[in-house]
Amino acid sequence: MITEIKAKQIVETAVRYARRKVDAIEVTISGSNIATSRFANNGMTQNQAPITEGIAVRVILNGRQARLSGESLSEASVRALIDNAIIAVKLLEKDDGLEPIVANKGRKKAAVSRFDRATAKMSALDRAREVQKVIRVAVAKKLIASGVYASGETFRAIGNSAGLFVYHRETSAECSITMTAPDSSGWVKAHSVNAADINVRALAESAAQKATLSANPQEVDPGRYTVVLEPAAVLDLLGALWYSFAGTSHVDKLSALRGKLDKKVFGGNISISDDVTHEDQCGQPFDGEGMPRQTLSLVEEGVVASFVYGRRSAASMGVLATGHGLEQPSAMGDYPVNIVIAGGETSVEEMIRSVDRGILVTRVWYVREVDPTTLLITGLTQDGTFLIEDGVVKCGVKNMRFNVSLIEMLNNVLLLSPAVRTAGEEALPAVVPAMKVSGFNFTERTLY
Repeated sequence: MITEIKAKQIVETAVRYARRKVDAIEVTISGSNIATSRFANNGMTQNQAPITEGIAVRVILNGRQARLSGESLSEASVRALIDNAIIAVKLLEKDDGLEPIVANKGRKKAAVSRFDRATAKMSALDRAREVQKVIRVAVAKKLIASGVYASGETFRAIGNSAGLFVYHRETSAECSITMTAPDSSGWVKAHSVNAADINVRALAESAAQKATLSANPQEVDPGRYTVVLEPAAVLDLLGALWYSFAGTSHVDKLSALRGKLDKKVFGGNISISDDVTHEDQCGQPFDGEGMPRQTLSLVEEGVVASFVYGRRSAASMGVLATGHGLEQPSAMGDYPVNIVIAGGETSVEEMIRSVDRGILVTRVWYVREVDPTTLLITGLTQDGTFLIEDGVVKCGVKNMRFNVSLIEMLNNVLLLSPAVRTAGEEALPAVVPAMKVSGFNFTERTLY
């Protein structure tokens, strides 16, 4: 991985070369060595260990901006990249909303530590030993296991001709497991900056239990049910909500929360923040332009409290930027990436015991937005859907399609579990609780 010292040298060399050619330049260097060990049919199938490094330059000239990226960090390649960006920027129209690059004015990024040496040093053999734990559970339960175990580190550095330079390095480990039987399946996923936080055997046992309990799934009529949503289901359902908190979505009149600042939109038990400093979060403490990320309360007891802004949307809205801008230029503009939903004190098991008749949902799949004004979404349950009767999981049920308004859903939350770091497939990892929700609308049955 490129060290902070080396990254700064590359940035300074690029800035010196471009200084007399453009009005301003911003340089972003990033890289990854995330290695992935895949398994299927109760055996290892592949180990990939790519090392990637890349650079992007954004040049500003006469009120225009252009961004180009490349993979080589040699001085000659960086110079060529800058020259090509200068050619490109001269062909573009002036950008009336262009903000000057971020100046170095003593800006202090949040102090976060997200590098674990043991995780960074994990080898293919180390990952294979973790996978072996999964396969042993699968064989003992007469199930078929598939999935991935990945580990490694990433880095990002941003510097510019105004003297700004920031650097962040972190590790990550991820384990995704699917257990399958002839007519059922179970799934779990975990992600952390520290591999020691991932209990692979416990994950495998959980996936196996879901696959076993959901065997011979029964059909359930569509309709509105009380549901218990495990954290992964909550995460992937709510992924469609987050952009409504982005300043650019308000500038473009796309947000479902337009005109709702300081108004009660969600249930009183819903509080949401964007907190890059949270101990269970990941990611760099600065945005795509190098601005420090601020911790913000987005929803306080159901009331919309704030939105996140990059510098461009902040200027358009007449507010201060919050350090949530994406790499510029960007159509999306900004985005909250460190979501934390405040949890409660009720366990998933206690939620189940409180349900007379309802559905337990492990995971949702293929979630898509239907109506952006109400945040109506549709999707399917997957890999562990169960009927609850009289407080007990009675049997597995065939997967069902749902149509749900996220605003309505977050007004119907009856119980919350403690919030935990959660990984899914449709949204970025976040810190979210399980939820017991009333009136969840299932519209169709499936054949599986």
